[in-house]
Amino acid sequence: MNIQNNFNNNELSQIYLDSNATTPVLPEAATAAMSAMEHVFGNPSSSHITGLQAKDLMEQTRDKAKQVLGATHGNVIFTSGATEGIQTAILSALVSARTRLKNHQENGQDYHLLYGATEHKAVPESLKHWNNLLGINAKVTAIPVDHKGELDHDFIASHANKALMICTMAVNNETGVFQDLSALEKTIRQANPDVYWMVDCVQALGKMALNLAKTTIDYAPFSGHKLYAPKGIGFIYIRQNAPFTPFIAGGGQESGLRSGTENLPGMAAINVIFDQLLKTDSCFASQAKLLQYRQQLAETLTQAFPQIVFNHHFDNSVPTTLNFAIKGFSSKEMMDLFDAANIRVSSGSACSSKVTRSFVLDAMGLPAWQSESAIRLSFGPAITQAEIEQACERIMFASQALTHSCMVLDNDALNAKTPLNGLVQLRVGGSCTWIYANAATKQVIIIDPLPQLAERINTLVQCQQLTVVAIIDTHGHADHVSARSLLTEVINLTSAEDHLGWPATTKSCIINQKSYQYIEIADKWLIKVPTPGHTQDSISLLLCHPLKENDTLANNTLFAFCGDTILMGTLGRTNFDSSSAVDMYSSLQLLSSLLAPQTLICPSHDYQNEFATHLEAECQRNKLLSNVITGALSVSEFEVAKTKLDSHLNDQQGQEILCGATPSCSTGLAVRELNSSMLTASLNDIKLIDIREPHEYALQHSTKASENVPLTRLVDFMQQHLQDKTTQWVLVCRSGSRSLVAAQAMQRLGFNNISHLKGGYALI
Repeated sequence: MNIQNNFNNNELSQIYLDSNATTPVLPEAATAAMSAMEHVFGNPSSSHITGLQAKDLMEQTRDKAKQVLGATHGNVIFTSGATEGIQTAILSALVSARTRLKNHQENGQDYHLLYGATEHKAVPESLKHWNNLLGINAKVTAIPVDHKGELDHDFIASHANKALMICTMAVNNETGVFQDLSALEKTIRQANPDVYWMVDCVQALGKMALNLAKTTIDYAPFSGHKLYAPKGIGFIYIRQNAPFTPFIAGGGQESGLRSGTENLPGMAAINVIFDQLLKTDSCFASQAKLLQYRQQLAETLTQAFPQIVFNHHFDNSVPTTLNFAIKGFSSKEMMDLFDAANIRVSSGSACSSKVTRSFVLDAMGLPAWQSESAIRLSFGPAITQAEIEQACERIMFASQALTHSCMVLDNDALNAKTPLNGLVQLRVGGSCTWIYANAATKQVIIIDPLPQLAERINTLVQCQQLTVVAIIDTHGHADHVSARSLLTEVINLTSAEDHLGWPATTKSCIINQKSYQYIEIADKWLIKVPTPGHTQDSISLLLCHPLKENDTLANNTLFAFCGDTILMGTLGRTNFDSSSAVDMYSSLQLLSSLLAPQTLICPSHDYQNEFATHLEAECQRNKLLSNVITGALSVSEFEVAKTKLDSHLNDQQGQEILCGATPSCSTGLAVRELNSSMLTASLNDIKLIDIREPHEYALQHSTKASENVPLTRLVDFMQQHLQDKTTQWVLVCRSGSRSLVAAQAMQRLGFNNISHLKGGYALI
């Protein structure tokens, strides 16, 4: 497609916009580090000439650090990085605080250790660690922030008089929000002149002016790799006369303040960074230029993604950080999109990449969707105008990829290149929406529509110019409000329907001497099967080929949408007011008589990332289900077992309502993993399946892949190949994480020759 050709012409290198996580090493700094390893390799503690040369480099670097920090008084100690600096500060302060308490015979439980609610997790975790280890037992208390991320000064004023230590940060690593240190100092010192105060300055270096000697900040840790120095070198400022306890004891290096042979190559590198910060003709851009870069990126993002919301205010944040969310898209989806466009960004903090929400944005009181969908774009002061322009160009290409994949609607998208055909699974957390379309007739049915997906579903319908036959819920949902009414209104679906969306005008068929209603979608039937139990109104929807005389439903059904009756590894809960374990028992037996052992079951919830299941797979691991189907368990025995299974699901206020007890053990299976060399050797014998979504695939098409099967289409792909499970398929994605999960799901359903590429395209 044209977007691919355009992108390839511009794909010369990656655009790295994740500098708050780490930065590339400045070439001059790398050269200096290499030179130190080759020529100034002496031990600074040695008294011979080689050692003296090394010591001179170290002291030059220390002097420049003091100039950069405005630290004419006080100490600068070199560390391995910010985390060590944080430990050093907190340990030093708390050892002194403990002595104070003992001298005054006071109880630490009456005191606070205060930290900003948006502080890097290294700070509160370190406070808790040393508080417990030193036996102080003070209350570790978060200082609230407002919607702009600014600390609550009234809270500080009212708690500081009983605080042993206060920890704040100069610049937030997720949002770039900076604190007014002068105002903060006034608030703290008026309330408690003697409290120990640490300011995390990791993200401040090179982005805001610092004059630490003119403040009463006791400790300020820094990290080199956040500003173009290598990892493993950092430093901490300690105010003159501030208490100090060595975090690392040993040979007495750093004048006895921090033992361990000094990292001379790291110091040589950060020495170059200090030079750049002190020079007038530096390679670092001015504040005005950085503000211009941010404005250019922000305008491009807004043009590319009109639904964008910035999660911070530009007037109180450094210009090198943009934190935003795009309504309708998760942070994972946007991360994958940007990565496919060869733009490196992150979802919130890189130090908590497995967390789905941002505690920083939660603390600021932002809506949950913004916290869950947050993307952080950050750059360093050495970025160039050319890189900014190329980043903007690629952001626009990424937006076009969404348009061509019918995820964003504009006039060009109405001529979508690939018509939607078959089953699509859309997810929000553990909840699923299912969409089945026929490309020939442009008809579509939507099952269990989630409110978070309403806009995306509407976009898909309009972009593909589909005719909606029905929008149906499999039951009344307890954990969310269905988007069916909203979609029905937006899409102008006018046919009469019941409370779940089942059309009033239907046809009937006889199956096992019982009449069932069905509707037609192109050349398929969608049969409604009442399956009460999870709720009284629960139904299952069976998508099948039209039944002819002597046909069995089991042999003709493609998909069974069973709502929350059968879930992966468990059964839907039956302890709602409208539930009945007795009815579920009958419904399970009914479904087992209608479905083939390997008919794919598509539930409303997938808490284990398994996509779909079938009765054969479930009976192998779910003894309760197996015993119901085989008749080994009576109705009364099932009631007792089901009550026990659901006993821990009694809802607590503020918690997610789970619709079924999740399995207690991991369902992940060991699948064969290939590395890049194994893949190359096996290419002639395998089929490589690229499971990235269409917008990713469009931006980074691989000629090696036999087929693109997005995860949203994986269940459809499995159904098409139920009779072809011996083919050697290798799944591949960007990082290897999605391909592993998909391979495990397929293997569990009998695809025994499945494997995946470890590390994905990232390691090829």
